[in-house]
Amino acid sequence: MELEILGMNFGCVLAALADAKIPDKACLLPLASKLLGYCIVAASTTVKLPQILKILKHGSVRGLSVASFELEVVGYTIALAYCIHKGLPFSAYGELAFLLIQAIILVAIIYYYSPPMGAKTWMKALVYCAMAPTVLGGKIDPAIFEALYAAQHAIFFFARVPQIWKNFTNKGTGELSFLTCLMNFAGSIVRVFTSIQEKTPLSVILGSAIGIVMNGTLLGQILIYGEPAPKKDKKTD
Repeated sequence: MELEILGMNFGCVLAALADAKIPDKACLLPLASKLLGYCIVAASTTVKLPQILKILKHGSVRGLSVASFELEVVGYTIALAYCIHKGLPFSAYGELAFLLIQAIILVAIIYYYSPPMGAKTWMKALVYCAMAPTVLGGKIDPAIFEALYAAQHAIFFFARVPQIWKNFTNKGTGELSFLTCLMNFAGSIVRVFTSIQEKTPLSVILGSAIGIVMNGTLLGQILIYGEPAPKKDKKTD
């Protein structure tokens, strides 16, 4: 019995239930993986919204490391381009598209509430705008593409380090959003399972595992430090 919707085969489940049997693991796990994958994609449309709203509400980027958010944009761009051109199913990477859009909006908001942008900041933005279409279009040498994807794990790792260090030195997390960190952490855990079931490359699974560690650390800092002491300035690193 075949009943496929968005790449999800419900046929084996319905056939087993019709025979009053419990569907076997070989039937349930791939289906659960697809369902969870699409749930992650759906949830990703609002992952960074709590962080965006918190900044807009307070009109402040106190305690936030701008370098962390800039590196996130670069990492999401490379990861999305790689998954697209590897032909992976949308359920295995779709959240990257929504996360990239939100990350770009978030960086723009952080720039707005930060001190006046200098030539260095404008240069970084222009370089990204020039390079992103080429990377997303896959118009680079395959060997360089593989090297970029391998490097994006380090990019995501170092994207979290400045924020983690700033939280540690301030003994507070400023305007960092608990809900955004929680959703990032939960999403990384679920993505490890779905990546294994979708038989994605080991490098993709490694990226999710790094996400668990780094997002878990940020979440732990928010829980440990609680509400930080207010500061007079709104400067970022």
